[in-house]
Amino acid sequence: MILDTNQHSVFSLKYHIVFCVKYRRKVIDDTVSERLKQMFERIGEPYKITLVEFEHDKDHIQILIKAHPKTELSKFINAYKSASSRLIKKEFPNIKQYLWKDFFWSRSFLLLTVGGAPIEVVEKYIQDQGE
Repeated sequence: MILDTNQHSVFSLKYHIVFCVKYRRKVIDDTVSERLKQMFERIGEPYKITLVEFEHDKDHIQILIKAHPKTELSKFINAYKSASSRLIKKEFPNIKQYLWKDFFWSRSFLLLTVGGAPIEVVEKYIQDQGE
């Protein structure tokens, strides 16, 4: 396992994120996806987020990221969803026929931690400490 470091810690923080289009409208094609990816990389940089994988279906995107211990994920997610929603609807005006108001993304999202070992292995390791 490759670990990241900074001055005071060693870490491996990986997350799986899924964002769905409002009303699950099927408006994401390869061009829109590529633009969403570019925005993700640009907005993620100041939050110390590194994009590992980015893929789409017609109504959602799936992302795998590496983060820093000081990353404020909720702030980043709000910033990304807000900026990308505004810019996508501006740059791809045909999307407005499927979505109205200023919304592009559903209010909800999926955020999962991704580790190197199954949770059962970590639980057993912690339980066996001191033996």
